Amino acid sequence: MKKPKKRYKFFLNPYPDCAFTKCPKCETKTKVRKYPLVIGIDSEPIQLLFFNKKCKYCPNCDLIIAKKQELESLISQLNENDYFVIGTMDRKDWVQGEKGSLSTSETMERIYEFRKEWEFGIIPAGWYPKDD
Repeated sequence: MKKPKKRYKFFLNPYPDCAFTKCPKCETKTKVRKYPLVIGIDSEPIQLLFFNKKCKYCPNCDLIIAKKQELESLISQLNENDYFVIGTMDRKDWVQGEKGSLSTSETMERIYEFRKEWEFGIIPAGWYPKDD
């Protein structure tokens, strides 16, 4: 079995009121890009979903930030609860997959897993840690 290809770092933003217009790691302004996200639905057997989704992107950190609330609204239409974001695909591969011209094994070979998944907390404006 081949080692999975890896690309990008990923953060699933759980905060509905935080847009991350700046990268939480390096403070650079984020850009808006569309990425073909690969999502696994936790079922027997595992189902794969592909969404061409607008996400925030930091080119300095190579970080994709997707809003959890937006993904869950798409997935809830399918009456599924447990999911995980696996990675991305090249746009041309996503288009082929949408047309149904890729087999499952070909699809699996073309997925790029995330190099890292990051988590960030937020500090509300005006709140500062106490100095003891």
